[in-house]
Formats: sequence, structure tokens, C-alpha cells
Amino acid sequence: MISNASQATQPGAADSDLGRLSEADLAELWHQPMRLFRLANALRERCCGDDVSFVINRNINFTNRCTGSCRFCSFKHHEPYTLSHEQILSRAAEAEEVGATEICLQGGLHPEMALEDYCEILENIHRAFPKMHLHAYSPMEVLHMSRNSAVAVQEAILQLKRSGLGSMPGTAAEILVDSVRQRICPEKLTTGQWRHIIRAAHRLGVPTTSTILFGHVESLEERLMHLQVLREIAAETAGFTELVLLPFISENNVLGRDLMRGGMPGGADLLDRLKMHALARVALYPYIDNIQASWPKLGREAAGAALEWGANDLGGTLMDEGIARNAREAPSISAEEIARLIESRGRRPVQRTTLYQRV
Repeated sequence: MISNASQATQPGAADSDLGRLSEADLAELWHQPMRLFRLANALRERCCGDDVSFVINRNINFTNRCTGSCRFCSFKHHEPYTLSHEQILSRAAEAEEVGATEICLQGGLHPEMALEDYCEILENIHRAFPKMHLHAYSPMEVLHMSRNSAVAVQEAILQLKRSGLGSMPGTAAEILVDSVRQRICPEKLTTGQWRHIIRAAHRLGVPTTSTILFGHVESLEERLMHLQVLREIAAETAGFTELVLLPFISENNVLGRDLMRGGMPGGADLLDRLKMHALARVALYPYIDNIQASWPKLGREAAGAALEWGANDLGGTLMDEGIARNAREAPSISAEEIARLIESRGRRPVQRTTLYQRV
């Protein structure tokens, strides 16, 4: 008997067939890596051709003070700091000088920051650099600021948008299964809260990315449950610009140390990481076109390899990245280096904006 997965993944299968693959179908594909590889590559070509996009941007991690207790985090465990408005503007000016089109703003959950403080950061940058796209504040940060200011999430997003917000990172997702979240980030927002904030942003005209942090305590089934949540939202709102895959880095955090002590070294191996990009391409087709390989997490060589496993985007140049970086990677990459990496894989580099318009 031919399985649903076999029928749906034959050459020339209709988009509607691929969009109906069940978690069982996807699990079957996971265990057939060459078939998964071929299908992901075919779907990538159907969506994006041979173009591989990237954005010239700068990350500004404006504070590492944080009330959270995420067990995979190493960011807050350094000397506490909060950048002044002058320091933030200075970093934005440096970004403009090198041709950046995006500033990405994320930080810890500062106990004393309220909605007006987050809005003021946006307003100051937008006033000084009105053409710069402001990609800012995760769903967890939005929940934090709305609680600190005693306003509804929708009102917080509206005020941020009026202050210059262009889009939001869909981080703080980790694995969207609450039993996993209880093990790795018990004080973070729930799956339901993450969905609610993302849907609210999309309804209010604020697009977001989507993310997955994988390779720690989760199972394949839980990864598939996470992708199903993203697929349902994308089918409903069409508000996701991309999926960013974030392999867990086990160095310098509590979760990684605990996994090592328990005889379970954290972090997926390279084949697992590549297969995950391919699985995401198949699972989210045709609802999310752009699958991003994170060079800060994967490393540059592995990110290049992911372009052959369904990925079509390498993210940004960053200039600074203190939250989600592989300790062996530099905190930035030049546009020329990204272009060479893409060309080394026989693909065509395309500079884009945050919202995937060509520059």
C-alpha cells in the first residue's frame, strides 16, 4: 500500500497535496533522508529558484538585565548593562554608514522597563534614521512591557507600531509544546500566549518571523507539533516572513551542562541540523516561502550546506550578536563574505530588505 507521504511527495504533486501532509507523513520522511533532501530542494527551487537572500542589518542588544530564567541562555550571565539612548543611536549611525536597511532590537526582560521605554527607543531611532526598518521586540518582550504598563497586548503593539515598529522577531518560541517549555524555560510565556501575540501582531499589520530552537530535550514528535502550530498560523494570517532554524548551542548555559552531566550531550549533529531545514521546508510548504539557515548558530560552512537542504536565506550581517551565537563564530559577517559563501554553493546572492524586497 502506498502511503500518503509517498503519494504527496512524488514529482509534480499538487501544492494542496503537500499542504496536507500529516505529522505521521512528515515523520516517515524524516527517516528517509535522501527522499527528504530531494523533496526539500525541489520545493525550494519551486518557491525561490536559485536565489539566496540576505539582509544588511545590525543587532542592538540594548540590555542584558533580565528577570527570566531560561535554562539555555548565556546572555544574561555577563556583567549587567543597559545601553543609553546615545549609545543606541551611535550604533544605528554605524549601521547606516555601512548600508544597513534594518536595525534589530532585542534584549533581556529589564525589570524597570515599561512600554513607554520601548517606544522611546523606537522613536529615537526612527526620528534620526527614518528610512531604517525597525525589527524589534520578541513576543516575550511584548508580554513583559504590556504587564509592566498594565495594558493589553494589542494596545502595546499598536503603540509600538505608532513609534516606528516595522516588524517583530518571532523569537521566544523555542519549542511550542508546553511540556517542553516547562523543562527549558518555565517562566516564559506559554504556547497559547505566543500564538496570541503573534496573531495579534499579524492582525494589526505587523509581520513577524518565526523560529524554532531544536536539538536539546525535545523529540521529533514535539518538533513536528511546533511546525504544525506555525503552519496553522501561517495559513490563517500569511503574516510570517520566514522561519529561522536555531540549533541549540550547549556551551555556557545551565541546560547544556545538565545534559552533559546526564550523559546526553546537547546539540543536534550536522545531519540532524540539515534534515531539520529540509523538514521545515516540506512541513511549511506552501505557507512560508523563506527558510533561513542561521550562520551564527550553524557556523558558516554548515549554513552553506543547508542551502542544499531546502534553505534559501542566510539572514543578516548583524554587526553585533550577543544572544544567539555559536561561540566559535565571529559576531558579524560582511555582505561580501555572505555573497562568496552563497556563490561557493552555485547559487545567486540577492540582497533583500526585512520584508524580502530586493535592494
